[in-house]
Amino acid sequence: MANGLTNNLIKLYTKLNPISVGTKFFPTNPVETEYVELFNYTQTALLEIEKAEITTDSILKNLLRDIGEENIPEDYNFYELKAAENKIEEYALVSNIIMGSDRYFYVELPHPSNLINIFVKIIENEHGEIVEKSSTELVAKMPSKNDAIRVGVEIVGIGLERGVDIISAVGMTGAASIERSIDYTNEVGKFPGIAFTKLGGEYALVFDSPFKLRKSSAVEYQNYLFIDLIDSTKFISKHGRDTLVELMTSIKNFIETECEGELEGYREGGDDFIARFPSKDLAIRAGLDAAWFALDNGAKIRAGVGRSRREAGERAQLVDSINSASPLSLVVFELANGLYAYNVPTEFFRTLIDLIENRKGELFTVFFFVFLIAYILSVIGLGEFSFVAIIFALIYAVIS
Repeated sequence: MANGLTNNLIKLYTKLNPISVGTKFFPTNPVETEYVELFNYTQTALLEIEKAEITTDSILKNLLRDIGEENIPEDYNFYELKAAENKIEEYALVSNIIMGSDRYFYVELPHPSNLINIFVKIIENEHGEIVEKSSTELVAKMPSKNDAIRVGVEIVGIGLERGVDIISAVGMTGAASIERSIDYTNEVGKFPGIAFTKLGGEYALVFDSPFKLRKSSAVEYQNYLFIDLIDSTKFISKHGRDTLVELMTSIKNFIETECEGELEGYREGGDDFIARFPSKDLAIRAGLDAAWFALDNGAKIRAGVGRSRREAGERAQLVDSINSASPLSLVVFELANGLYAYNVPTEFFRTLIDLIENRKGELFTVFFFVFLIAYILSVIGLGEFSFVAIIFALIYAVIS
């Protein structure tokens, strides 16, 4: 987490509230390590555009929206097992972006039953993968948390119809889903339901009477990424149109081959495009990769992630309305009921952050040098030339 001086510097420069600089996420494999190193090396900052108000009511509202009200019966109880803090945890966001949206799903029956085989078929029909199975338990890997919760409600409903109380839970890993199921029974009891996390809090949908839904089906949400090169005319005049084409083609190919994106409306030689993704985390990750790659090649992008082409484009255009010191390379997206953005700072600004965060001794030396030269020049009557010391300090920062 950045210190107060860094936060104030970012706020002064971007005119936005910084949540974090880099990430506290701890990687466990080569892919995670690569992304964590990129976050920290580039000093990528998470910024707040519109603050999310995280409450139990807002979490339930978002849940009904994401799962689909038609996939949840009218009679249910929504339990808060552990309240979410009213703040955004950057490492949780990073873990979702890096690790993806798939989640593990645990189902427990009170006694052996052929229902377990019916549940296996339901899960497989919903593109889930069975990891472990016994006569009373199963662990599956689902495409997303929302899919797991939706299928969990369907399974609990089938159990209630047959007089069998089913307990289920969703977690980042198989072990986490089982542990959440244990916490559920300790807090709620052996009532049929499903436990899950949302924004750092733990919650459960609990049912006490049989219900029957129409065929459970996923809510159709599209995930679009709008990318636009900032000041492409200036970039072309400096590097040439061929370099622009090469840059945009490289981003396009990466999005299609590495991020599962499908490009729409791309014209070779253009400076913008829209891509569609299977999930929101993939769209954000593609936006970050594009921003890192563009900045490494002397360019900045504005990017927006949304459920429609228009929403993604509008979020990208928000960059123009931010009264920052210079155009920001931003990836803007919705989180809870707020708007947030990842900012990839320029190399010069990155150097300033590094000085503040990691090389305080050198920073003190630079300030002392500027003060000393300015003081000497003022004593000998040449105070108007004090800016020379600042220029030398800036040259040192660039070279370092």
